[in-house]
Amino acid sequence: MMRMDYKTWLKHANTTDDNLGPDKEHWYYRLIGCGDLGQDCDRGSSEYLYDELRFFQPVEDRLYVVDPEEQKGIHCRFGMKGVIAENHFDASRNAIVLLGGERRYILSHPNQCQKLALFPKAHPSGRHSAVDWSDPDLNSYPDFAYATANEVVLQAGDALYLPTFWFHFIVSLELNFQCNQRSGVSRESRGWIKDCGF
Repeated sequence: MMRMDYKTWLKHANTTDDNLGPDKEHWYYRLIGCGDLGQDCDRGSSEYLYDELRFFQPVEDRLYVVDPEEQKGIHCRFGMKGVIAENHFDASRNAIVLLGGERRYILSHPNQCQKLALFPKAHPSGRHSAVDWSDPDLNSYPDFAYATANEVVLQAGDALYLPTFWFHFIVSLELNFQCNQRSGVSRESRGWIKDCGF
């Protein structure tokens, strides 16, 4: 990971389509507001996020924060066109808000985990699919052909609630700005994830 300011990132990220491709550099910018978690959650945390994104403040009766006591900070990720987040699940509820640009989300229910070829729990990429979702090898992962999914394209102003253990593969369709907050765990899908070794 490399530390840089927003202006430097934006210079890298604002590129033309002829400079994009799998063999080219892709730039990703991240901010984290730790709140009550303290500075230990991220060196150089951006606490102003709680002032700017008041709907993520961990107080009772907030739409985006289901369990204020279990909030995990505000995480903002800015992506240039072509940046992906490999398919994975998170072990908490997730409220995602797109502040600018477009992102494509491919979502799978936890009951699909047996078909998604997850790396083992102890693997450095545990919780992630071994399948390259940009170019799946169905000879190596034949069950993947039978996995079901939903697709949604988030645009500026859209919000997505992602329940605990739901799988998500994310593609930046253009320069975009997204913030999310995880808060608490729901247990209704735990059995499927447990059957997959987690």
